[in-house]
This record gives sequence, C-alpha cells and structure tokens, in this order.
Amino acid sequence: MNIVLVGYRGTGKSTVGRILAEQLGMKLISTDERIVERAGNSIPEIVAAGGWEAFRDIESEVIRDVSAEDNIIIDAGGGAIIRPQNVGTLRRRGILFWLTACASTIAKRIGGDTQRPSLTGDKSFIEEIEEVMKTREPLYRAAAHHIVDTEGRAPHELAADILKQLRDE
Repeated sequence: MNIVLVGYRGTGKSTVGRILAEQLGMKLISTDERIVERAGNSIPEIVAAGGWEAFRDIESEVIRDVSAEDNIIIDAGGGAIIRPQNVGTLRRRGILFWLTACASTIAKRIGGDTQRPSLTGDKSFIEEIEEVMKTREPLYRAAAHHIVDTEGRAPHELAADILKQLRDE
C-alpha cells in the first residue's frame, strides 16, 4: 500500500513526504521530479513547448508507472487530481491524504517559486491561487481518503497526524 500526498503546491507535500519516508523507511517519489526527468526539461519548458495538456499527458504516464510500485510515498503534483484516471490509478494502491492551506498561506510559502508557469495567465498571483483552489477543491475532496489541514502546524506534527490516521484505518 502506498501513501499518496495530494494538494495545491505549497501545502507541504514534499516536506511532509520526506519526514514520513524517513520515519517509515519508505522511498519518496515526487511525480513532478519524475516528469522533469522523463521530459528532460523543466516544467516551464514542457508547458512552453506543448502547453499544459502535454504536461498533463506526461504526468498521467508518470502516475501510472509510479503507482505500479508498492510501499512508497508519492508526492503528487498539485494538478494530478484533474484527470479522473490519475485519481483512480493513485487510489488503486494508495491511501490519499489531501493537505490543505488557505490561499494567503500558500502565497507566502511559494512566493519565490519560479518553476511553475501561470495556470490562468492573466490573474494576480493570489487571484490565481484562489481561482485554481476553488476549481480543484471538489476534486481533492472526492479523491482524498483523509484531509490534513496544514495551517499553523509544523511538518513533524502533520506527519504524526498522517501516521495516526494510517494506524486508525
């Protein structure tokens, strides 16, 4: 069984994933890192060359391949839940934890991130976060087995919360 962390970027998936991997002795796989490796280009370069659809196609391939492994922690990209087949693939062998945070917290956490092109094109940074989160929230909610609010909580506390929820399953 895999542990899958989903949520908007900046909610702590990578940090919490590293802590869980260390505590559980499991391998952590970032789907975004695998996409970059597979494409041989950065995410902005992938999107510039082929658009978001090309990125999502590679993402779906990576999710399919990674989900075939067992006993790993998957740090899924923020938009992985957009395609229903990705959700089905991740859920087949995984327990999905949706990490949440409010838009202002996310903006503070990812304000310096230059590795993600705009998803909306014409909005301010905070407006884009709010718009995309509003669109994705029902998808995250439908995909997740568990919800973990990251507001004002330390990464180790979040990892402990996830471990408790796993034990209670």
